[in-house]
Amino acid sequence: MKEINIGRVLMKKRKEKGITQDELANYIGVSKASVSKWETEQSYPDVTFLPQLAAYFNISIDELMDYQPQMTKEDIRALYKKMSGKFASEPLEAVLTECRAIIKKYYSCFPLLLQMGILMINHLELEKDPERSAGLLREAKELFVRVREESEDVAASRQAVYMEALCSLTAGEPDAALELLGRTVEPALPAESLLSAAYQMKGEPEHAKSVLQAGIFQNMVVLFNFLPAYMMLCAQEPKKFEETLRRTLLAAEVFDMQSLHPWHLINVYVTAAQGYMIQEKTEKALEMLERFADLAISDIYPMKLHGDSYFDLLDDWLEELDLGGSLPRDEKTIRKSMTDLVTVNPAFAALASEKRYQMIVRKLT
Repeated sequence: MKEINIGRVLMKKRKEKGITQDELANYIGVSKASVSKWETEQSYPDVTFLPQLAAYFNISIDELMDYQPQMTKEDIRALYKKMSGKFASEPLEAVLTECRAIIKKYYSCFPLLLQMGILMINHLELEKDPERSAGLLREAKELFVRVREESEDVAASRQAVYMEALCSLTAGEPDAALELLGRTVEPALPAESLLSAAYQMKGEPEHAKSVLQAGIFQNMVVLFNFLPAYMMLCAQEPKKFEETLRRTLLAAEVFDMQSLHPWHLINVYVTAAQGYMIQEKTEKALEMLERFADLAISDIYPMKLHGDSYFDLLDDWLEELDLGGSLPRDEKTIRKSMTDLVTVNPAFAALASEKRYQMIVRKLT
């Protein structure tokens, strides 16, 4: 991340041109001491001198100021990780103030705005005041709207639409979400099979495999988003609920989700437990919560997206993602969220007097 650094640029350009501070001062019409202070950043040139200085060195004013209105992917990734850690360890309002200052500074850097909005959404639960939480949600949504309306990056705009719709749903505005997403499911036309075929045709079989691995992995993640949601919708239909859970657990075993992506399996267990509570099947709910707790306290940290012996070409692709293989929340925040899924979840309030439930809570805390 670069800051304005006019002093360094002035010194560099002056030396390249082979002139002294006196000569530059005479040209601009200031004292040598002024030029010296500019170069050592004890002070800055008056704004009226900037066009003259830029013209003298044949550079733009942005170049003169070393101003970068955009951040690199690496900068954004590092910043996200840093701020995520701050959300876990520092006062919420102080971190939000810092986020807002960064947003203001890089307001034309759409990849950054997208990630800052996602950062806010992923830490929304830290704001306990409903009114301020709603305000923070609106703030994040405004960032997604800006990216959607003004970014020329198709992928970023598409992601912004998704996040804006998520904000609308969180705010209890389903019609707004439907308007953004469309009211029907369009047939999927996955590009991975064509990309893979193209690379294979070019005689690049490993590249072809890596494309398909990335496609399989992405669709697997999507599947494990769909299945718990569908299972919950079927909570009032015990047979459909049980069959959905059975298929979900089988798929989790086939793809080794416990190792590959434990967060999704954790979500399956909690959702299943909630469904069983709706069905008043306490024993089965407790069984799911016990599975949840055992996984939550197991050796799954630090959580990071990664490949395995089957997805052996995946890691390079993951590193190209906006956040790399990192999850969107700090480990401390993730651990607390997992504990809260059980301990402050109203769905499990009726279990408070159950010894098995109390043991689960002790495990988690």
